[in-house]
Amino acid sequence: MEVITKEEFLLEKVRYLKLISQGSVFIHPTDTIYGIGCDATNEAAVRRVRDAKQRNSMPFSVIAPSKRWVYDNCEVSAEGEKWLDRLPGPYTLILRLKKASAIASSVNLGSGTLGIRIPRHWISDLVKELGFPVLSTSANLTGRQYMTAIDDLDESIRQKVDFMVYEGEKEGRPSTIVKLFEKEVELVER
Repeated sequence: MEVITKEEFLLEKVRYLKLISQGSVFIHPTDTIYGIGCDATNEAAVRRVRDAKQRNSMPFSVIAPSKRWVYDNCEVSAEGEKWLDRLPGPYTLILRLKKASAIASSVNLGSGTLGIRIPRHWISDLVKELGFPVLSTSANLTGRQYMTAIDDLDESIRQKVDFMVYEGEKEGRPSTIVKLFEKEVELVER
């Protein structure tokens, strides 16, 4: 696994964007913690993330390229609009997916919903530039402590990732999950 800084990433951005577009799996910073990402429309790349995390049964979230993408591909209620107005920020909005073809089927495992993030972080600008959603799930084995520093990265994950953009230790915690697909809004603090 290649470890690079944000500055190194930006210097060779065209190369790294091409790698992501071709199916690379990478660890990226967000406004909260570090995540594992890939092109969320690439079935093989998403399966690689599932294998790395040893997570076969729970859906993943994505970083959306824009709010327009969310409106085009998800059902957004009036309450959902209020929460979408809070983005970018440390929230994962769970919405009903109206366009299954917008993501690889292994992202949400047929659940009919999709977790949406737009972090308050430069990674959102990168995803916007890519023009497609990027899978984003915590960079840890399922059930283990999430990654806030490079020393937290499990060796088995390190071996299954192509590169990592590292910007130092994070002092955040995972985003708050906001379930917006049922009649009642439910917040899940993690």
